[in-house]
Amino acid sequence: MCAIFGLVGNPEASKLTYLGLHALQHRGQEGAGIVSTHQQRPYALKKRGLVGDVFSSAELAELPGHHAIGHTRYSTAGGDAACNLQPFLLRTAQGWIAVAHNGNLTNASVLMRRLEQMGSIFQSTADTEVIIHLMARTGEPQLEKALTAALAQVEGAYSLLVMDQNKLIAVRDPHGFRPLVMGRLQGKPVFASETTAFDLMGAKYEREIAPGEMVIVDLKEQEPLRSFFPFHAIAPRKCVFEHVYFARPDSHVFGAGVYETRKALGKQLAQEQPASGADMVIPVPDSGVYAAIGYSEAAQIPFEMGIIRSHYMGRTFIEPSQTIRDFGVKLKLNPVSGFLHGKKVVVVDDSLVRGTTSKKLIRHLRDAGVAEVHLRISAPPTKHPCFYGIDTPTQKELLASHQTIDQIRNYIGADSLGYLSLKGLLEVCSRKSEEGFCHACFSGEYPTVQAHAALST
Repeated sequence: MCAIFGLVGNPEASKLTYLGLHALQHRGQEGAGIVSTHQQRPYALKKRGLVGDVFSSAELAELPGHHAIGHTRYSTAGGDAACNLQPFLLRTAQGWIAVAHNGNLTNASVLMRRLEQMGSIFQSTADTEVIIHLMARTGEPQLEKALTAALAQVEGAYSLLVMDQNKLIAVRDPHGFRPLVMGRLQGKPVFASETTAFDLMGAKYEREIAPGEMVIVDLKEQEPLRSFFPFHAIAPRKCVFEHVYFARPDSHVFGAGVYETRKALGKQLAQEQPASGADMVIPVPDSGVYAAIGYSEAAQIPFEMGIIRSHYMGRTFIEPSQTIRDFGVKLKLNPVSGFLHGKKVVVVDDSLVRGTTSKKLIRHLRDAGVAEVHLRISAPPTKHPCFYGIDTPTQKELLASHQTIDQIRNYIGADSLGYLSLKGLLEVCSRKSEEGFCHACFSGEYPTVQAHAALST
């Protein structure tokens, strides 16, 4: 999961891209980058770290031009090495190309080996660079034709912003796994992974880039924005976990408000997994807050913030010795001990993956004097890895892949454990959004061939 942002026709393009990336920081915290273009020459800066730390005012001033694209990285394919930071900027016989990618190509390793055998030299281990090599090998001078030919050879998830000296292109894979939206700022096109980036700068949301759509913007403004669908139409398979967890709650994703959808998931969870006799509903902040509000409303059990989250955990925080048990979890999530003493609580979270954090949190709740802990998850059990841009653990590390719900409940120490059903999840999301979701992490039903192959190896 990464973030991409781009805009054209604004004298403060790099500064606005910085703001857009800042609003999308939740989609990737390992590094950030911006490529701008001025008088057909590219200017680039990318570094490890958060957006606010990567770009200073002086550095943004060294990214001139009216057009820019940006990226925040959350490593999936290729790992978190600095060489994998985006946007990628490479020179070809046809000129320079900059690419920012959110997603994951399931056949990237096969294509990379083939390209290396043909003489290609890769500067990174990221799957995104495969697209650029495929484009370069077409020999096609028109950016959209080279990109179309390259993408016809790849499989998997991609929401892309691609820029050269003449054009900026936004394109989404035919399944539409990852979100990509378009808006207008002072009448000029602007693109982002989520609408929250538009809110920060006052851009007006216009629409989603449709699955399989390619939108072309001429940087010289000699022709209007063009849109076409160069790929065979296939069934949409948008990532349902964007609604469950990844997208910001103030965003509009896949045609629906994320906040409203998460509340509705909580209400559905309360219907499917009630907890009679509970004194209060408390969320695991911040990811469980909105589902917990919905659960509270539907179950008519008071909502309370019984767990406080620290928002100031730095990457270089010095931990004490191992004699202080479970320090990391308690530093981030701390129960309100006096308030919770003797209470029966429903704890709502969005997911349970390895179970280690839930186990430690429940232990802390017991230490705070909680009488009963009923854990409710606003998604189905996560049983399968994701190959479409989410860095999930291997299948054997996923607790639900090899343990029953009762075994998981016993492991984490809860009095009861209840998940939202897959049917309930899809019913809510289909009511709130457009139909056609990928739910492979819950069901194991992968939409692409190479994902099945990867799972079997």
